[in-house]
Amino acid sequence: MITENLLPCDGCGQLASPEHIAKRLQRLEWTTRYRPVHIGTLLLGAVAPRSDSDFLYAEGDEFRGDAGIILAAAGFPIMGKAAEVVLAEFQRGGFLLTYVLDCPFEPGVDPGELQRLLERRLPAVLARVRRSLRPKRLVPIAQALDASLGALENASLGCAVVLDGGKAFALDGASPDQAIERLRQALAVAAAASR
Repeated sequence: MITENLLPCDGCGQLASPEHIAKRLQRLEWTTRYRPVHIGTLLLGAVAPRSDSDFLYAEGDEFRGDAGIILAAAGFPIMGKAAEVVLAEFQRGGFLLTYVLDCPFEPGVDPGELQRLLERRLPAVLARVRRSLRPKRLVPIAQALDASLGALENASLGCAVVLDGGKAFALDGASPDQAIERLRQALAVAAAASR
């Protein structure tokens, strides 16, 4: 009998199979291709989507699910444009999307584990924001990050933390339309203030 040695993934903290690690590396490669040199707005989600078609930077011709919501919230129209063109515009606009947990939940993981994984992973993400990403503004876009907002605001990130009335923008909520509109308005105000 062969037993699989699972090690914690450095992108999410879950015990990871070789397939999990390979998928994480693929997502990192896709994201790096569209990372801006100077990040104006860092959109911070809680957990990367399970489906590649929902992952903003994945190769493909459509932006579905999370990817479409994020582009709508950031004000990037997608109709009639190739995916590469849209992502290049997103990049030129100084936007980068990242997640506290770079990987989706593995099947069978207790949903109650989410907050514990987010809390464990957050210090490494905050260090990356301070040392490497260095955005002008950080925008939490997932309800699961509400419990971590105090840590975000007190982390001396060197950037503004843009909130939706003291909470994260709930782009992952049941009906994100209102959060999308409020985020668009907040980004317009931030862009005007930085001019």
